[in-house]
Amino acid sequence: MRFSQVDVFTDELTLGNPVAVVHDADGLTDEQMAAFARWTNLSETTFLLAPTDPVADYRLQIFTTYAELPFAGHPTLGSARAWLAAGGSPQHPGVLRQECGAGIVRVREDAGRLSFAAPPQVRSGPVDEADLAEVRGVLGVSPSDVVDAQWVDNGPGWVALLLTDADTVLAIEPGTFDRLTKVGVVGPHVAGADADLEVRAFFPPGEDPVTGSLNAGIAQWLIGTGRAPDSYVAAQGTRLGRRGRVHVDRVEDDIWIGGDTVLGVVGTVAL
Repeated sequence: MRFSQVDVFTDELTLGNPVAVVHDADGLTDEQMAAFARWTNLSETTFLLAPTDPVADYRLQIFTTYAELPFAGHPTLGSARAWLAAGGSPQHPGVLRQECGAGIVRVREDAGRLSFAAPPQVRSGPVDEADLAEVRGVLGVSPSDVVDAQWVDNGPGWVALLLTDADTVLAIEPGTFDRLTKVGVVGPHVAGADADLEVRAFFPPGEDPVTGSLNAGIAQWLIGTGRAPDSYVAAQGTRLGRRGRVHVDRVEDDIWIGGDTVLGVVGTVAL
């Protein structure tokens, strides 16, 4: 089977978040997919399949090393880049339609950059005080560091905290998570920085370099409440030595989450 590895949310290989992509994977079982995802040891591995919905261009299954996800952001963009590079041609030029566990996700291509339309959230709203206290304790931040907190779950289970500034976000040294295991933090940079916001994403067993689903939920929250402009750039992966850049744009009723993608590895895999 054809195999690709794509670095997402970066314009330079090794500075984004990689995803492994297996093409034409219809003959594989879920168990085989899960086993290969464990073997790659990346945050996500995806499998391109024939769609079952006639409006879709392809179907995608997304696996972490321990579970299947209905949706994830950087795997969506990386898989779209791999599908196009392998000769895929969308039914509607410039707009791909991906079928996945979260339904149909639209991906647009504009001047070589891919963006996905943020999917509906399955859980939103305020975080209760017990959950917030637990998250603050794990992150080691004080109540005065937290401007607000919100559920921003579009599938993976994200809860997000808005902190006072980017420096506070970058200073976090998290402890061990217990019940709430998908935690995002965001804080504004000073004017004139090369990014508007700094984002970090924590989940067992560590920190994710650049996270499309979390950025989608954060964008829906912050733009919807007037805390962020309709267009901005978020930095992520700084503490991990990465240079992730997530480009956010609201266009009418859609919020698009985009970034550059680099096709780093192309070959075959014997599955």
